[in-house]
Amino acid sequence: MKQLRNHANSAAALLIAVLFALLLRDPVWIDVAVVIGIQALIALSVGLSFGQAGLLSLAQAPFAAIGAYATGIISVHYGGSPLAGLAGAILLPALLGYLLARLVIRLEPLAVALATLALAAIVEVVIRSWDSVTGGYVGLSGISPLAWAASPREYFWLVLLVIVIVIALYENLLASRFGRALNTLRHDRARAMADGVPVVAVSSAAFGLSAAFAGVAGWLYAHYVSYVGPGDLGTHLSISVVLMAVIGGASYVLGPVVGAIVLGVLMRMLPAQELQGLFYGGTLILILLVARDGLLGIAEPWFARALRAIAPQPARVAPEDERRT
Repeated sequence: MKQLRNHANSAAALLIAVLFALLLRDPVWIDVAVVIGIQALIALSVGLSFGQAGLLSLAQAPFAAIGAYATGIISVHYGGSPLAGLAGAILLPALLGYLLARLVIRLEPLAVALATLALAAIVEVVIRSWDSVTGGYVGLSGISPLAWAASPREYFWLVLLVIVIVIALYENLLASRFGRALNTLRHDRARAMADGVPVVAVSSAAFGLSAAFAGVAGWLYAHYVSYVGPGDLGTHLSISVVLMAVIGGASYVLGPVVGAIVLGVLMRMLPAQELQGLFYGGTLILILLVARDGLLGIAEPWFARALRAIAPQPARVAPEDERRT
């Protein structure tokens, strides 16, 4: 397993993020950091579905929209607590993602991507058409804020905490028997089948879990803005988070987070929408040409050398027969 996938490196990167967060003073950038954190969670779901399970999904942002609308409906129509909304935001996308994967997992990769794109279109049509529940084109407003995260700064710490929890779950998943089966399946499907790995069940479970990650991001978004509309978490965001995951390194646990931070900050420094599109496309082409494993793929050899310098390997003790000669 790659060196940046272990717990020590993840904890170090998150510590750097927290120290950087302590330096935030401008309220505008605090708001930007919250949005980037939510996008990072959706990008993490891409990392699990694409980087680990090998399933390219263009429906991760619509899964987040399902989570946002689930908690919004529970809050606005039924007066439910945010924790009840969190349960709905996790379970509903996870169930839908699992069922979709069971249907399309045997298809070719391009067909799977098109199937998820079709699901995204269906979700958007349902959101716009179901006026009595989703608010239609107007959207759903009046979603209750989180009492324990009243200010933007407190909400940012909450988003960071959720990212830490998701990354910890992600790493433990990859270290488990399920994660090893998923890794074998991603590298060699025939070998996995020969080893008795239930291909459909494992891939579907991974895809359902990635949809649950996206649902948590939707829950955070809905309670932060207190509103969710049909254009907030659409297919355009799905494409953006896929680019974030690929540019950061989709096969690394922290790759999608790094990609979300780098692109999120740089995009807000570009003045025009057209320049943002050119920047996305140019960056993606450059990464695919120079480093197919993303930014962390470039950085991994440097970190490996640094780790060897900090904690050098113990000197090899020659066997007794070699010492006699």
